[in-house]
Amino acid sequence: MPERTVPEYLQQFDEPSGYLDFARFGPVSAQVRDALVGSASAIHHRGWDALADLDAATGECARTAAGLLGCAPHEIAFVGSTSHGMFAAAHAFGAHTPTAHTPTGRPSRAPGTTAPGTVLASRADFPGALYPWLRAAGNGGLAVRLMDGPVTADAVRAHLDEGVRAVSVCAVDAATGFRAPLAAIKEVIGPQRVLVVDAVQALGAVDLEADAADVLASGGQKWLRAGWGAALLLVRDRVADRLDPGLGGWSGVLDPIEAPDHPRPARPGAVAHTLTNPDGPAVAALGAGLALVRNTGIERIAALIDGALDALLDAARAVGARTPGATGSGIARFRLPGADPQAVHDALTRAGLATTLRGGWIRLSPHASTDPKTAAARLSEALHAARAA
Repeated sequence: MPERTVPEYLQQFDEPSGYLDFARFGPVSAQVRDALVGSASAIHHRGWDALADLDAATGECARTAAGLLGCAPHEIAFVGSTSHGMFAAAHAFGAHTPTAHTPTGRPSRAPGTTAPGTVLASRADFPGALYPWLRAAGNGGLAVRLMDGPVTADAVRAHLDEGVRAVSVCAVDAATGFRAPLAAIKEVIGPQRVLVVDAVQALGAVDLEADAADVLASGGQKWLRAGWGAALLLVRDRVADRLDPGLGGWSGVLDPIEAPDHPRPARPGAVAHTLTNPDGPAVAALGAGLALVRNTGIERIAALIDGALDALLDAARAVGARTPGATGSGIARFRLPGADPQAVHDALTRAGLATTLRGGWIRLSPHASTDPKTAAARLSEALHAARAA
């Protein structure tokens, strides 16, 4: 049973009532604030002695993340951001499929092999999920084959061939709120290919099909409301022997300090893909955000988010707005026919409503702490004013 009731959960937050932009950044919870302040205080007063507490918080964060994602704690590592995690994933595919490991921990290469293979990705996905593959391809990694539109099981099936080694997808599209069918995509590509998921627009907001993801990256600054500086990186054991620690640094190898011979063998688990030790206070904050979701229940949180978004969309439609693609992800968009989108967005800003304007559409992304009646009334009033201007 959840350890927090919904009222207890909602008491954690104190953002402005017109804040509707959690897909961009989520103001942190009191629990996260306390974790950050506590970490800073410990470092201030205790110096190096505080590191043991930070290490313990990192271990607890890994266990919490593992519980939410259905994996073992050693399959979780911590990096600086979602983009960092996606770059680590993209550079984990060398020019050849690993078949064995040498004493140095590096995969052996079959002589004479050449083609690294292909990753499928959508040109419509957020650039943070696309550029890691483009840069890796430029350095000899997987070739990138771009698909149009949302990543669906049928779209992936149409592009599959023997050269495809991985599929990259955003679990929730940042612009439209489209939820990728992760389980269906994984079923199509099968166990021999790797499904890489950018989950930053999903984790903490929806009941994520995490079991389908072989590799997953997510920061805490959006729906987890944990601020910047740390992201979790999931690398499941079932694909570990097919991945190189392409961005792995000294923190990802065994005995990097005292041993004279380099490169050293990779450490087991996801930590092999880390550049350096994580930001301890940021990981403690991420752990606090994850624990708040675990202790409240993602189903409860998602239901509150859906209710707030439905109220906002109803208010927008009542003024004549177009609202395509509502998908139960916490993100939706609208536009007023015949009105300049920038002028409408400016009117919302003047009314104290924080939203995002992108591609001529205004994006709404409330959270569980958004009061549906208050936010919908303010949106209605602002849109009527924009319509009359």
